[in-house]
Amino acid sequence: MDKESKRTTIYDIAKLANVSPSAVSSVLNGTWEKRRISQKLFERIMKIAEEQDYSVNVPASLLRRERSNIVGMIVPKYDNRYFGEIAEQFEAMARARGFFPVVTCTQRDPDLEFQAAKELISYQAECLISTGTTDPDRISAFCTTSGVQSINLDLPGKNAPSVISDNHAAALELTQLILDRCAQDLDWNGPLRFVGGRPSDHNTAARLAGFMAAHRDRGISVPKTHIMSTGYSAESAAKVLENCVPEGPTGLFVNSTISLEGIVRWHSKLERNSKLVRYGCFDWDPFGSFLPGNVGMVEQDVTTMLTKAFGLIGNPNSANQQILVPCKLRVF
Repeated sequence: MDKESKRTTIYDIAKLANVSPSAVSSVLNGTWEKRRISQKLFERIMKIAEEQDYSVNVPASLLRRERSNIVGMIVPKYDNRYFGEIAEQFEAMARARGFFPVVTCTQRDPDLEFQAAKELISYQAECLISTGTTDPDRISAFCTTSGVQSINLDLPGKNAPSVISDNHAAALELTQLILDRCAQDLDWNGPLRFVGGRPSDHNTAARLAGFMAAHRDRGISVPKTHIMSTGYSAESAAKVLENCVPEGPTGLFVNSTISLEGIVRWHSKLERNSKLVRYGCFDWDPFGSFLPGNVGMVEQDVTTMLTKAFGLIGNPNSANQQILVPCKLRVF
């Protein structure tokens, strides 16, 4: 049994104190007086927590009595403009509102995400914003137990309010643009290929639905082999297309700027018909307009998303609502 599995939980303390886990949580997060828990029970639970070394193994923020003004953010990557901009604007907005921001990158690893959440709460974060996390509900559940507010950004969850881009509408619009340009530039009306992302992710699923809807509107059937969602990395995008040598006009829907790196790598190595390729990308980078074959990109509205997220902080009525933020299509 590893060290993590031996740590005392609020359920262990509740059993030893012969009280409910919610009573223990209220004592440890400082809301016990509001629940009219007696001073005697408060002292008994605190004594057991100290005896079980709970204050060392579980976030110290659960024992706090005053506000810290710390807001934490988990981001999956720093290596693209979108998440980099989110982190940068988050810090600026937090400071402007009197908060102290703490940001950590977790590389899309669910275990790292959960560990980061625990560490941020141990530093007395009053609110945790999970950006693009793999398992936001696990983090939200832990935050609820710890008496800390949680908000999901970019990817939604079921147990906390979520602020996300309107992926379906933007993907529909981008697909329409790529299809239009294939018809105008190449005199071709065939199905596009969808490259990048993971079908199990909410955002990829929503974008894929918009992609398919745009094809249905034009009576175009998309072969299953054209759905190439094997991951977000540049390597996976390049690999999935390595055996794809265009014999004629080809159109691609690229599902992130990270995947776009792989597309550019593939496109630059084509020995023939490279000028017969048109593509668009769901994500935006200013250098994208200089890429041959790129007809447009979706720019997600980071400022509005973060403004709405900060508007939820301290709002007890936010519940588990999902807020959709429109994107902007940049046409090249």
